[in-house]
Amino acid sequence: MNEQTFEEKKILQLIHDVKVKQVCGSFDITTKTLQLLKDIISNGKWEHAEELMKILRIYGHIMKDALPQETVVANLVRRILKIIREEFDLLEVKVHHLIDDSQATLSLHKLVTQTSECDVLIDYTKPRSGLKEAILDHLQEIENELEISWESICAQAEQHVHSTEVILTLGHSKNAEHFLKKAIEKRQSLTIIIAECAPTCRGHNLAASLASKNAEIIVIPDSAIFAMMSRVNKVIIGTHSVLANGGLRAACGAYTVGLAAKHYSVPVIVLAPMYKLAPIHLCSYEQDAFNSLGNAEGILPYDCLAARSAKIYSPMFDYVPPELVTLFISNTGGHAPSYVYRLLTELYHPDDYEI
Repeated sequence: MNEQTFEEKKILQLIHDVKVKQVCGSFDITTKTLQLLKDIISNGKWEHAEELMKILRIYGHIMKDALPQETVVANLVRRILKIIREEFDLLEVKVHHLIDDSQATLSLHKLVTQTSECDVLIDYTKPRSGLKEAILDHLQEIENELEISWESICAQAEQHVHSTEVILTLGHSKNAEHFLKKAIEKRQSLTIIIAECAPTCRGHNLAASLASKNAEIIVIPDSAIFAMMSRVNKVIIGTHSVLANGGLRAACGAYTVGLAAKHYSVPVIVLAPMYKLAPIHLCSYEQDAFNSLGNAEGILPYDCLAARSAKIYSPMFDYVPPELVTLFISNTGGHAPSYVYRLLTELYHPDDYEI
């Protein structure tokens, strides 16, 4: 049996920490994964870009299979693979002096139409001096972007929330919490309606966090979402991930909120940092991989008579189709669901959609 390398041990430790909830939340998982991949790139033994991409694909595949619900891990690996390609191409251009640095970036047409065929002539097996330093510098920029992502989202609160408005949210999203705190700070007489998101009832945590602020906070059961929606000016929710078609993988209950909002023509605003954009689609036969089941004790106690003859499923996530979403607010600005494909093209290379 082969002895595990230091990198493999660190990857397995990260997987273990995520599974036992020592590291939880998309932001923390992304930050830990980025630090791990930076260590692999800086300390790993690789000679050229192709070898480095192969190493990252192997480790990315291990983490993706071990943590199928955490799409941010695979998203980060895809983004780093795109960075490696870009930095190699820039060094290649500078070496051969084909074009000046001002023309080194890809044009809009190339970004939209790029395929694996147009990269056949690029030989990533050529060693390039300065490649490691260029990649690490770019990853430092990504790390800085991650650290200020929620601040960039919160800075847009004043543009989308106005005084005396009634806002409905669901559960407890960290991005939604920071966004609403900023909105309450900038606007007067806001009313925040929070659906409790049973059975975990995480909405109560958000209500407690916002209670000391200068706004009216109302917690409602999930069954009252439709009844309250007629009073609401806009819906603001977080999401676990954004799919390639602009749909959401969000907390269970988000689909109910979306349908009610559509019935009353209430705009639905989704807070989603760029690292949550995933180039994957939901198929009907993939529900088992798409969703995960939580503890059903809060729905039906184990020791009750009905539990003996019943099967209880407590799904953690809902799929929300893009037609129910009005606007995405990311750290780069506001985008319509139909614009997600363009953002994916900027973030990831088509060859890396499947790790």
